[in-house]
Amino acid sequence: MINKIFDKESPGLVVLNGDLITGENGFLENSTVYVDQIVGPLVARNLTWASTYGNHDYDFNISGDTILERERNWRHSRTSPMISGPDAGVSNYYLPVYDYGCVNEYTCSPQLILWFFDSRGGFKYQQGTSENRIGQPNWVDTSVVDWFTATSTGLTRRYRKTIPSLGFVHIPPYAFYTLQEAGVDPDEEPGVNDDVPLAPQAQGWCPDGSNDGTCTYGGQDTEFMQAISHIEGFMALFSGHDHGDTWCYKWDRLLPGMDVMPANNVSLCFGQHTGYGGYGNWERGSRQVMVSKNGLAKFEADTWIRLESGNIVGRVSLNSTYGQDRYPRTNNSMTYCPTCEY
Repeated sequence: MINKIFDKESPGLVVLNGDLITGENGFLENSTVYVDQIVGPLVARNLTWASTYGNHDYDFNISGDTILERERNWRHSRTSPMISGPDAGVSNYYLPVYDYGCVNEYTCSPQLILWFFDSRGGFKYQQGTSENRIGQPNWVDTSVVDWFTATSTGLTRRYRKTIPSLGFVHIPPYAFYTLQEAGVDPDEEPGVNDDVPLAPQAQGWCPDGSNDGTCTYGGQDTEFMQAISHIEGFMALFSGHDHGDTWCYKWDRLLPGMDVMPANNVSLCFGQHTGYGGYGNWERGSRQVMVSKNGLAKFEADTWIRLESGNIVGRVSLNSTYGQDRYPRTNNSMTYCPTCEY
């Protein structure tokens, strides 16, 4: 699947946006060996990659820490945690992107900042028993939000300008859910919209932080939503998690049931389910994101989904008129694998 995408696309960076491994089926002695299979095509093509970790990457026999240790076997990996703490998770960091003519990063300013966040979830590593696992919170922790806000502010001051930025997180924050509830227009927000309702951060948790199955949503991702919707220059957040959703939606208004009023009109986008593990028969593929110097000057990016068949769907421009412009609808194509388990 990955090789078919790379036969058609030439990415400068590959993002593995969570759920690299089906952790609930992993054994302690070899669970991270599957990372080798994932990155094999990237290593063979000398491609650089960066990861976030998802809820299925955290389980009794596997964790973000153990996956990161495996990733560090290759110099191509840019996954590099920048904040530590018992509740932070692992894959929280940023990557500066410089002009191709920059020969010394200390004398150049970044043209783009890529932010990576760990939404955690799943179960705690080697705590409890394999039959009675201990759940882990499934949202971006407050400590990470504080780090993000402070670091972004520091970069702005250091370079004396607003630097365009994009973000990646596995589990989508609640604003995705509320936008979906408002209605996804297949002509203005092209993409598959089959996972209804989608599964946001803090799902299944209570406001007091308990996880006893009596609550549907605890609201613990509010500070993260406040940050991504108010950091100047933050253009888009890309999520995975929901295999049956592939649209982008501009968050440009106060949404029902929420008290976060966005200031930067951030676009919220899903990827495309890539692997043959996990649920669903939607055709596999990968979201592509292209930035240019001219586009970044206007805080714009182009994006589309390349399917395993080679077809392109959902090509849109995340610009000031996204959400008003009309695009071709996405054909909801399926891939059936007789030897796969769904």
